[in-house]
Amino acid sequence: MMDCNRKLTFVEEADVETQVFDWGRLSWLSEPRVTRAERFSAGLVSLECGKGHDRHSHPGVEEILYVTEGRGMQMVEVDGGRIEREIGPGVLIHIPPDVYHSTVNTGDGPMRLLAIYAPPGPEAELRAMAGVTIEPPSRQAR
Repeated sequence: MMDCNRKLTFVEEADVETQVFDWGRLSWLSEPRVTRAERFSAGLVSLECGKGHDRHSHPGVEEILYVTEGRGMQMVEVDGGRIEREIGPGVLIHIPPDVYHSTVNTGDGPMRLLAIYAPPGPEAELRAMAGVTIEPPSRQAR
């Protein structure tokens, strides 16, 4: 369990819990519980081959996804239309608040992304979802 009284400044993946789903893993490197961030959260997402996030939205929350590894298909519904595009390393996706979107790994290996929410909140909702398993940090934060 995370020590809510301790604020981390330098954070590595091994320092934080990992949320494990049937589609992949999430490690929140910055959220109110870790860095005491008030305006955003940031985490590393790993999507398994052929898996991803189905169409969903985050009410009142803006999102940025940045692909660091792998290939996938990104869908974003903006301006009354639906945009679908193949994405890979170096691509940033901006998702305005309340906008429906989905991300699916179409490559032969894991797809890794940096996800940022502003304001924070969806990471706590994910933690409470049915079917999630929480892995504790693999080491004591320094």
